Amino acid sequence: MVSSLRTHLTVLAQSAFLYPSAPAFRVPVIDHRTNQIKSWTVISYSQFQSDVELFATYWSRTLAADGLAQRSVVGLWLGGLTYMDVLHIYGIARAGYVPQLFSLKLPNPDIIYELLHKANARALIYDAAYVPALSGCHVPVHAAVDVHGVDLRGARVPAMTDLGTVKRTDTIMMFHTSGSTSGSPKLIPCSYGWLDAIITKAGQVSKPISSNRQDVTVFIGSMCHIGQTFMFLGSLQHGACTVQPTEITFSSCELVDMIARCGLNRLNQFPAFLGVHLRNSRKDPQLLARLCALDEILYSGQPMAAEDEAWAYKHGMKMVNLFGSTECGAMLLSTRGSGHANPPLRPMVGTKYGFLSISLSSPSSAATSAHTNAHAQLVELVILADSPDCPDPSLRAADGHYHTGDLFVEVAPGAYVSRGRNDDWIKSSTALRCDTKAIEDNVRATCGDLVAECIVVGNGRPSPVVFVEALVAMDAEKLRREIVRRTRQFHARRYVHERITSARMVVVVGRGTLPRTATKGNIRRRVVEDMFKVQLDEIFAS
Repeated sequence: MVSSLRTHLTVLAQSAFLYPSAPAFRVPVIDHRTNQIKSWTVISYSQFQSDVELFATYWSRTLAADGLAQRSVVGLWLGGLTYMDVLHIYGIARAGYVPQLFSLKLPNPDIIYELLHKANARALIYDAAYVPALSGCHVPVHAAVDVHGVDLRGARVPAMTDLGTVKRTDTIMMFHTSGSTSGSPKLIPCSYGWLDAIITKAGQVSKPISSNRQDVTVFIGSMCHIGQTFMFLGSLQHGACTVQPTEITFSSCELVDMIARCGLNRLNQFPAFLGVHLRNSRKDPQLLARLCALDEILYSGQPMAAEDEAWAYKHGMKMVNLFGSTECGAMLLSTRGSGHANPPLRPMVGTKYGFLSISLSSPSSAATSAHTNAHAQLVELVILADSPDCPDPSLRAADGHYHTGDLFVEVAPGAYVSRGRNDDWIKSSTALRCDTKAIEDNVRATCGDLVAECIVVGNGRPSPVVFVEALVAMDAEKLRREIVRRTRQFHARRYVHERITSARMVVVVGRGTLPRTATKGNIRRRVVEDMFKVQLDEIFAS
C-alpha cells in the first residue's frame, strides 16, 4: 500500500487550496443571434472544485440507487470537449467509481456495450445532446445533464479515497485505443501508480513559462482521450487556465480572440489543426504576429506537414514537439524553440526507456526504409517494465516490456528523430489511430472479384481513403459504390474517423498505377499519399 500516490482529484484539491480565485477555465458565451462569442465566462479553481463535489454528490446518490458499489466501473460516453464533461468525469471519480471513457467518435452502441462488458462496467452515462438507441444496453443508463439546481438535500458524497489503502496496481480509470483492432478498440486500464507517473510527466510538459503570470492554454482534444487528459493534468497542477473553444477545429479568428480576451499564451494543437493557422498566417500579418508572440506552440499526435513546420521555424515560433500515446502519455519531448524543423526528441525525465536496434532487413522495417537512408540504424522505442509509466501488464509483450512499435534514428547521444511505425497504422486529423491493414484486408475479402490491389491512406486527414486498382472493366463510379456497399457492415463497427462510408473516399486507378517497392512489390503507402496529394486535398475540400 502506498500513501504518497497522487491522482487528478488530489491535484485539484491542492490547486484549489493554492489558487482558489485563479481562473481554472474560460468558457465561451455565444450570442445566438450572430453565432459569435459574446464573452468568456471565468470559472475559478474554488468554483471548479465545488462543482466537482456537486456532481459527485449527484452521481453518488444516483448510482447508489442503482445498487452500484464503490469502485464499480462506470462508462461515460461524452464529447469530452466542454467544462460540463470535465465535471461528469471528475465527479464520477470523486464519487468513488472508476470511469471508463468513450468519446462520441465511437458512435456504434453495440461496440460500447461490448467494451462495457469487457470492463465489467455497471452503468453508462451518455451525452444528453446525443441520444442513441440505448434500449439494448445491459446496464442502467443515465443522461449526462447539468445538475446545477438539482435538489440534493440529504445526499452525501463519500470521503476521498484513503490512498493509504490503495495499491499501485489498482485501476483508477480506463481509456481505449483511438483505433480499432478486430472491429473494436482495445481497453487500456490505468492504475494508480501509472496515473501518478503521468502527473509527474504532465508537470514537466506544462512547467510554467514565467513566474510572473498565469499560463493560459486551450483544449487539445477530448477529455475522453489521453491527449487532453494529460495536458489538463499539467495545467491543473500548475494553476494554469484552460480555454474551452467553441469546437476543436476553432478558426484563426477565434484563436486571436482567445489570445486577446483570454490571455492565451500556450497553444496546444494537433498538426492538422495547427497547420490551418500557420497557412492563414502567410496572408494575415496580425495572425502571424500573434503566433510568433506566443510563449509556446506545442504540437503532438502526428508529424507536421513539412511546409507548415518550415514556416513556423523560419519565423521563430516557439515550437515544441511532444511524442506520446494512449498507453503511456507523453514519452519524448523536443526543446522549445529549437530553431529548426524536425527537432530531435529526448525521453521524459524519470522514465526508463530502451531503444532497441531494428535490422533494416527485417519485415518490420520495410515500411519505413524509404524514409531514412540505408546506413541509419533504426531503433524501436520500448517502455521498460520498471519505468513508472509502463502500461498495464495486459498490454506488454512476453518479455514484460511495452513495445511501442515506434521507430527512431539516434541523431545525437540520447536524442532521437522519428522514422514512423513498424505497423500499418495511420493517424487521422485528430491524431486518432486507424488500422489501414484491417480495411485493406476487408476490401480484398469482400471485393476480391472486383479489385486487383488496394491501399488505404489518409494520414492527417479526417477519414481514410482507399485507392483501388480495378480487376475488371467496370464504370468507376459504379465500382466505387459497390465497394462501399460490400464493406458497409465492416465499417459500421468502427470509429467515425476510421470509416469509409462514402464513394468519395474510394479512388479507382488503373492496374499498376500505385507505386511499389522494388524488392517485394509492396505498395508504398506514403508515396501514394504524396503522389495523390492534390486529389486528396480536393476530396476533403468538398
